[in-house]
Amino acid sequence: MQVHTIPGTNIPMTEKSGMFDKFIPLIKATNGLTLSQVCAITELEPSTIQNWVKRGFVAHPVNKKYHERQLARILLISSLRDAMKIDSIGELMHLVNGSADDESDDIIPEDKMYDYFCEAVSKAENAIPALEEIPALVKETVRDYAEPHQHAAERLQDALCVMVYAYCCARYKTQADALFKKMLAESEKDACGK
Repeated sequence: MQVHTIPGTNIPMTEKSGMFDKFIPLIKATNGLTLSQVCAITELEPSTIQNWVKRGFVAHPVNKKYHERQLARILLISSLRDAMKIDSIGELMHLVNGSADDESDDIIPEDKMYDYFCEAVSKAENAIPALEEIPALVKETVRDYAEPHQHAAERLQDALCVMVYAYCCARYKTQADALFKKMLAESEKDACGK
């Protein structure tokens, strides 16, 4: 049985919602995470994270520490990078919450968006819905979202649908690649045995 990890991390998933809550005590206890701690959680290279900050996809660390806002954005980008181009992910994040360094234009806190994403992905993986069912699944996931202005909920739901489609696509591709590799190995073994 395949062990599922919390999206964007190497940490095993034990629950289906409130994923970001697992990181808050660590962030609070250390007054923010260092780059090496973020890398340990995500298995990303330091240069990758620094590049995302430099390109404006992630808010700048404060005193070289990453807090809830930055970590949630890093986890979202990390979760999607196997299925979407990094520039497209950055643009998607901008469409939802504007500038990474400016919270005043956000329609949702980054950690809440990450939690919605994790919950929707978990539902999608458990139920294996048809593609046309993903929007309803996302709508149910964000049922408690209070939009700060008109059309914010629609924009959030659309963005989450993009994220769930992309994430599930990457998971299916990983499975397809593993099965194909197994078939090739079996074929080579059969060819050598003849």
